[in-house]
Amino acid sequence: MKKKNSIFSIKGKTVIITGSNSGIGFVLAKDIKKMGAKIIRIDKRFDKNLKTDDYICDIQNKETVNEIFKKIKKKYKKIDGFVNCIGISISNSKSFRNIKVFDETLNVNLRGAFILLSECTKILKKNIGSAINLTSIGAEQSFPHNPSYQASKAGLKQLTKSFARDFAYLGLRFNNICPGYIKTKMTLASYEHTKKKMIRSKRMILPRWGEAADIVGPVVFLLSNASSYITGSDIYVDGGWTSKGI
Repeated sequence: MKKKNSIFSIKGKTVIITGSNSGIGFVLAKDIKKMGAKIIRIDKRFDKNLKTDDYICDIQNKETVNEIFKKIKKKYKKIDGFVNCIGISISNSKSFRNIKVFDETLNVNLRGAFILLSECTKILKKNIGSAINLTSIGAEQSFPHNPSYQASKAGLKQLTKSFARDFAYLGLRFNNICPGYIKTKMTLASYEHTKKKMIRSKRMILPRWGEAADIVGPVVFLLSNASSYITGSDIYVDGGWTSKGI
């Protein structure tokens, strides 16, 4: 008798992960592949070979994204899940009022995400497809010298909810994972700065910085059938940052 997979299992699912050359996206691709899922990676370059199906792409170019998704559709027919980890942050006291920085950040983090989501709706499996955007606690609270990042992530949060509403008729689900301070290349400068690290650690209920591996469980849950009644929602993976009072 064939053993049925757990509702938490993602074995056999085909999942696209964008921004998966490094950071959180890379760890997600590596760990989810180990769980038996087929992984398709999309990024502007690839430095590490995971023996996945990789596509180099500038997500700001709608025509390029369209061509890549056509190739994916031809090869796989339908996709079970989509995880968008692409994001840039240009934060310093000199550039935060620079319109070029603002435009570039929104073009990647928000406009690019819109293009990706629009294409993935065409190939996600009806009544089972699950799409996830990685936003940030910056979508909820203000942080210094980084208005473009916060605006882009706040917009992305609402974009996810709009897609959840508009594509519910197909049975597609769209949710946000909202990380706090996770140790990646993007946050390395703050982590290695003694004072900044201490200030940020004190803002958390769990007094430690997160690891990329801390994002894996929530993503797997949203990709699995265990979350079949969850859409348009936010899951915070921030050590309690957004919940802490005094």
